[in-house]
Amino acid sequence: MVLCLAIGSAAGVHAGSTVAPWERWHAHDPDSTREVDHTAWGSFLTRYIRIGSDGIYRIAYGQVTPLDRKALDDYLAELTSTPISQYNRIEQLAYWINLYNALTVRTVLKSYPVASIRDIHLGNRRSQQGPWDAPLIEVEGQRLSLNEIQNGIVRPIWRDPRILYALSCAALSCPNLQPMPFTSDRLDHQLSDAAMSYVNDPRCIRMEDRQLLVSSLFRWYRADFGGSDRAVIYHLMGFAEPGLAMKLQQFDRIDGDVFDWRLNDGTIS
Repeated sequence: MVLCLAIGSAAGVHAGSTVAPWERWHAHDPDSTREVDHTAWGSFLTRYIRIGSDGIYRIAYGQVTPLDRKALDDYLAELTSTPISQYNRIEQLAYWINLYNALTVRTVLKSYPVASIRDIHLGNRRSQQGPWDAPLIEVEGQRLSLNEIQNGIVRPIWRDPRILYALSCAALSCPNLQPMPFTSDRLDHQLSDAAMSYVNDPRCIRMEDRQLLVSSLFRWYRADFGGSDRAVIYHLMGFAEPGLAMKLQQFDRIDGDVFDWRLNDGTIS
């Protein structure tokens, strides 16, 4: 059994890495009205997301049928054949978020059963925990890893911390994998909903013995949330429900961080 709870330690070996933004992915067409079809991804989510009594959204990996595995492969193949640099910025962001999440799910499925995504080793780098640095997919002729999508494209181009609530890393402490695809017509609303859902969840904020513990997400991506404890707390207050926001006002520093790396597995045994 793998104990994947980390407090104030380097739990997120993948998350702290930063890839320089690629100029080629800045290309876009502001006048484009083309849309990417994410229907297949939505159907997959509807079939396999399970909501636990703790409110955590899990994927029933062990119940995914061969037919639906193929449907997921076909969806990702459709995304890779999309000339995304010819789309507008909002459509691009929805594309990258859905691609990242679907690719993460497929990566887990290929190694399932597994206790944690960090137990997945791809290639010869056995010392590297997790699959994040392995090239997993090709878009417009460029091989990409999950880290490159997140840290080389999405974060540096859009610079919106809410995006980090939309990307799921297949662990119990990750923000929930949302039950509907992200789409350009609802994207701003969906990002804010994802942020509020996570911030108001005990996985995000704990107050124990007059100490403030937060998800390790806010340590790994500290710069995205303002670069200081006070800035992170201020960010959290912006999405917290009134009672929680008032409690956060009592703190001017973060005392530690917590993250549970166990797989978000909703398979019924």
